[in-house]
Amino acid sequence: MQFKFSQYQYQTDAADAVCDVFDGQPLQDGVSYIRDTGIRKPASQVLNPAQDTFDIPELRPVQEMLGHFDADDDTGYRNADLLLDGERLLANIKNVQRRQNLTESPRLYTDPAGAVELDVEMETGTGKTFVYTKTMFELNRRYGWSKFIVVVPSIAIREGVAKSLDMTGDYFYTSGRDGNEGYGKKLHSFIYDSSNLNRLDEFAQSSDIQVMVINMQAFNTSMKENGRSKDARIIFSERDDFGSRRPIDVISATHPIMILDEPQKMGGRATQAGIRLFKPLFTLNYSATHKTKHDLVYALDALDAYNQRLVKRIEVKGFELNNMRGTDGYLYLQDVIVSKNRAPQARIEYKKLSSAGKVVTTSGLFDEGDDVYTASGGLEAYHDGWRIAPDGIVPDGLEPGRTGYVRFMNGETLGKGRIMNDGSEADMRRVQIRETILSHLHKEEHLWARGIKCLSLFFIDEVAKYRRYDDDGEPLNGEYADMFEQEYDRCVHDFVENRLDDGSGYLDWLRTTHGRYVHKGYFSIDKHGHSIDSKVKRGSEDSDDISAYDLILKNKERLLSFDEPTRFIFSHSALREGWDNPNVFQICTLKHSDNEVGKRQEVGRGLRLCVNREGVRQDRNLLSDADFLDVNLLTVIASESYERFAESLQKDIETNLRERPIVINDAFFVKTCVPADKLGPEYAGLGDVSFSKDEARDIVYALTVDRLIDRDGKLTDKYKEERFGKDAVELLPEPSRKKVPAIRLVLDSVVEGTTKVLIGNALKRKVHGNPLNANWQKKEFQELWRRINHKYAYTVSFNDDELVKNAVKAIDERLVVSKLSYTVTRGIQKENASRNELADRTHFHRNDSYTGGLDVDASNGVRYDLLGEIAQAATITRRCAARILKSIRPDRFLMFRDNPEQFIARVGRLIVQEKANMVVDHICYDRIEGGYDSSIFTKGGNNRDEAEGYQASKCVQDWVFPDGRIESDFAKDLDNAAEVAVYAKLPRGFQIPTPVGNYAPDWAVAFRDDSGLKHLFFVAETKGTMDSFELRGIEDSKIACAKRLFNQLDLAGGTRYEQATTYQTLLDEVKALQ
Repeated sequence: MQFKFSQYQYQTDAADAVCDVFDGQPLQDGVSYIRDTGIRKPASQVLNPAQDTFDIPELRPVQEMLGHFDADDDTGYRNADLLLDGERLLANIKNVQRRQNLTESPRLYTDPAGAVELDVEMETGTGKTFVYTKTMFELNRRYGWSKFIVVVPSIAIREGVAKSLDMTGDYFYTSGRDGNEGYGKKLHSFIYDSSNLNRLDEFAQSSDIQVMVINMQAFNTSMKENGRSKDARIIFSERDDFGSRRPIDVISATHPIMILDEPQKMGGRATQAGIRLFKPLFTLNYSATHKTKHDLVYALDALDAYNQRLVKRIEVKGFELNNMRGTDGYLYLQDVIVSKNRAPQARIEYKKLSSAGKVVTTSGLFDEGDDVYTASGGLEAYHDGWRIAPDGIVPDGLEPGRTGYVRFMNGETLGKGRIMNDGSEADMRRVQIRETILSHLHKEEHLWARGIKCLSLFFIDEVAKYRRYDDDGEPLNGEYADMFEQEYDRCVHDFVENRLDDGSGYLDWLRTTHGRYVHKGYFSIDKHGHSIDSKVKRGSEDSDDISAYDLILKNKERLLSFDEPTRFIFSHSALREGWDNPNVFQICTLKHSDNEVGKRQEVGRGLRLCVNREGVRQDRNLLSDADFLDVNLLTVIASESYERFAESLQKDIETNLRERPIVINDAFFVKTCVPADKLGPEYAGLGDVSFSKDEARDIVYALTVDRLIDRDGKLTDKYKEERFGKDAVELLPEPSRKKVPAIRLVLDSVVEGTTKVLIGNALKRKVHGNPLNANWQKKEFQELWRRINHKYAYTVSFNDDELVKNAVKAIDERLVVSKLSYTVTRGIQKENASRNELADRTHFHRNDSYTGGLDVDASNGVRYDLLGEIAQAATITRRCAARILKSIRPDRFLMFRDNPEQFIARVGRLIVQEKANMVVDHICYDRIEGGYDSSIFTKGGNNRDEAEGYQASKCVQDWVFPDGRIESDFAKDLDNAAEVAVYAKLPRGFQIPTPVGNYAPDWAVAFRDDSGLKHLFFVAETKGTMDSFELRGIEDSKIACAKRLFNQLDLAGGTRYEQATTYQTLLDEVKALQ
């Protein structure tokens, strides 16, 4: 099978965008120069002096391939000089940017490699190699330039580029110009090889289009002259075997056009310095995610590519473990963090017992001496020695050749990116494999009739999990291979059972397949022919194993054939970059999800549009929109929850979207904030400047009337000449004129392309401190505070026999301990995407979910002090706990084995509830010495987003930060109520002790003296109904205790306590007391 290439408009647009930058440059074909042929060996040293070229055995294959190379001919051909000056180049760039609806460059990039440095942004999977290949042909056709160097960051990309250049040669020769007519030329490409430098002579001597592909590692990681690597020394040194010439001099004499593929992976400034040593005519950068910005002339980002149907739609299957146990001692070292001002810290993921009795996975920063046992809430699995040892946090590289790690007091070490004690990992990997197979079968059946081969790709981090070898070197299945074959045969049986073939032949064919023959592994190979883990150099995510990529690329077309039985592929995650097969429809990563690989990169290997058995691309030229989305669907089987993966993917996409040109309208100014430090000291009195809707409307009106913006909201040339001048200022209302410096700064930022630091700040303004205001001093509040600002102790007594009886009854009737299960949630991209949806994380919508069970041994050998744990959880004696456990039903006691941590927490909670029910009627409060300082209101209130708060008028602080809609509405109603004099949102530190935990009421409200109400001082509670039956009883008991306390106060002429979900409810209660 061979790929059939098609011409798309975006490919032509991208090539034209680059070529049009040089509009005005004359066509100059074959500019010749006298090239340095080096010091020739005496004839006596030439093995065959009768020939025109050196007869060096090592060069014979190259000489035979090139045919016409003449070592005696010192004629070389270089790229013609660029004759356009900077002013003309900038004008051309701006014309291109306006045509492409891109933000205009205010000036040429100030430090280019060559005369100019251009960026082309193209989403992964849209064929940027094809585009810059077409661009090379176009630059040659229009201007005669013929020397190009493609620089790539890795072996994987290098091999892929070389393969692509080879595959597209015939297409561009015959029809690649416009889909019908070709260029009539061949492109001669080769991979730079420091052991075969004589190929550089052909590069310099030929007048044909010459393309050298080179990976940055062929120089060194920094591409610095005289770098430490062997290859770097070769390219920058005079070589006897190269005529005493420096290879870099031979290359640079041609003034090549440099094309950087994925420049963001090449080391920034050091790479730029290295590129300049080639003396390039100019440089082109191609990437989906440019890190360093130059002059952008074309952009096709993820949003454009998806909406234009140039990549597959993405579906996500996410997994979540339910009812986790804390018995395995799970730990995952996410990172070792090094900072200048403190010792290294470790970010560790671990399990924690929540206050509700559930075991959850969380992560946190740990210092030397910190104990995971303490952080976990006392999970027994972390009890013995899981404290970080002295000097036990070791950063990357501190020990030669070793990544960072953490050492614990028990002697265990945990490496960065590694996991230990994950009791459920094998079960979850089996679930992932099963779900991948199920997705594959459903999709394969659908694609079968269309003649489209369906492939699924598994990435693993250890080859041994897929392939092992016995003592004789014979291959054996690893753990994942066994899992796959078992699950495949089971899934196929269930899929075809009781189903008749629909005439397509798919089900009949599927019945003949066996799990053993449908999967294959692609890995690095050692000298014995054994599959091995791909080696990854520090600081890189990809392997540099050429043999592995060669294997992948050689089999690219074969895998698309129905004659090849392989449909499921296992490969090492370090070889990810090598996979760009268009018919990958399922991607499953059988490893812990980490932050080092972005979600876009994780899905990027499957975004290319698929092809049928004839190699025809299944695009919008062939399919309706509905069929396109149905056929080109990539399913990602994630190793984490759907919500977490989908949110991370959307964030990753949104972060890398190109900047669209700013439209200056009311909304633009409303969402803009100018920080005070941007305005300069002479305007310090203004503070941070933002704009109301009315002010924004007035500014836009002034800009429109003074013709400083056009009907599309773009700044006119008049603005660029006059800026926001006197005429525009006079059109503003007087109050808005004081903000003119900020208006000018905002508009200038549009011209300069720096609005990103201002846009959106208005929505993310911070409340820096929230001090007490004048309302605090009002006599009504001071009187209210005097009445409630006390601390209390309580006494209570109850009968142990009654507690045991009630607790046993509650446990027997209501105890539920959950077994470990998993939930699969499926979600999919909406049919069209918008930037706002990505920013709001609403571009994916959930389709469905279902739950399955996992049968796992829960104990893991952890020993529990069951009596002590329950006594502590319920605040009772060990003796009382023993009486309760001895009396419950045997089947309830056996629930301990299903989930020990949950059993302890829930039994403890049920006992506390029964205790709470008994104590309310017997509790008595006594005032003790001490009160609360006013600073309790301002602790921890700094740097919160304004959007989270409500700016109040009657509160003792300017800002109220409510917990949900009920509290937000309540605060607004208090401000608007004529009866209310002043109120406070009580801080969490204001607490009332109860036998079932401390209680923090929500509000303190003082009514006006002239309101006609008898009771003027109230403490109010606005918490909504608790969802959990376990929490509801305890919370009700706390509220009942608080009510009892304040009722005692009211008997002495004090303060009333009421529950209310709205202000009107509170007012009705107050009036009922008249």
